[in-house]
Amino acid sequence: MRSTSPRGCVRGFGVGFLLAASVYDLLIADGSHHALWPSATVLLVGFAAVLWPVGRRPRWLTPQLRTAVPAGVSALFTTGVLLTGRPEVPFGPGEVAVLLSLLFIAVRHCPWPWALACGVLDAVALLLLPVRYFRSLQEEVLVYALLGLVLVGLTAGLAAYLRSLDYRRTVMLSETRRAERVAIAADLHDFVAHHVTGILVQTQMARMMAARQPQDLDPVLAGIERAATEALASMRRTVGVLRDTGPETADRRPVGDLAGVTDLVEGFATPAQKTVLQRDPAVSDDLPHEVQAAAFRVVQEALTNVRRHAGDATRVTVRLARPGDRLEVTVTDDGHGGIQLPEAAHGGGFGLVGLRERVTALGGELRAGPGAGQGWRVSATFPVGKG
Repeated sequence: MRSTSPRGCVRGFGVGFLLAASVYDLLIADGSHHALWPSATVLLVGFAAVLWPVGRRPRWLTPQLRTAVPAGVSALFTTGVLLTGRPEVPFGPGEVAVLLSLLFIAVRHCPWPWALACGVLDAVALLLLPVRYFRSLQEEVLVYALLGLVLVGLTAGLAAYLRSLDYRRTVMLSETRRAERVAIAADLHDFVAHHVTGILVQTQMARMMAARQPQDLDPVLAGIERAATEALASMRRTVGVLRDTGPETADRRPVGDLAGVTDLVEGFATPAQKTVLQRDPAVSDDLPHEVQAAAFRVVQEALTNVRRHAGDATRVTVRLARPGDRLEVTVTDDGHGGIQLPEAAHGGGFGLVGLRERVTALGGELRAGPGAGQGWRVSATFPVGKG
């Protein structure tokens, strides 16, 4: 059994009030010198504008049209009463409620400057209602006009406040989407830089082996092919995330998690460099995704730096441990800093800076420096709660 939401209750109460107030309007109009049909026409047009279901509303029925036409019909009715010299025509709460609803719709939903124009038209139609009955600017008319101004101010103020909230929400969503796309673009750069660096290093190795050990070229060429394939696949996945906006994208396994670390380490190995992954059994795959993604980036950036700055390393060790309520990611190598890449292939030097921001944003800590004895060591610690 479905429960009724508070919004549904408020809407139901509002519709019921409009119906009851409109019935009262028709009752008092029926006894006022053939004013029933003009009043019924005004109420019918107003009801259609206010209560037409959103899903069945045609495109041509814009907020401007919905709010301007009923107010115009009401103002024409009032003008006709004055011009024809018809006896006093009473007005009731139904038409007042309809015009206030239209004013609310105009201020909140009409595009500028239509919101101002339609809002003024609705307000004028509302303030003219007492003239139908009193037919002159008597003291009673001024009292009703003052009360109408108060209702107009409250309704327009509430609508404008809600419109400002809608605008802030739209800006916030836009900024969030922009920040997410910037982050995805940064991830794309990291993926491609990692794989292209591997291609460059293995190409250098292939050139050296072509003269000395041509029989061992096949594993190196296979590594180049694998790195290029992975770079294209990474680019395709990331661009796919940028393009897709449907709900099916949420079901995809995110690029960059602990499961991807294994593929990352295996793909890094070359005939001259041995890579080892040491993963504590306590490190499970159900850790928070933001932690897994950050851990993946730590390993990726560290391995990329090994390619760039320690091409002479013969062994690289990646360790994932879970001491208590923390996740520790450590990457060490035994290089001496030889076999540097060409200067044009170096990054801008902001890899570890951005990585430190990502790690510290999660409450973690990043350390990078010389290892014990020789080589380089990159270590990151993340709080993940107790397992």
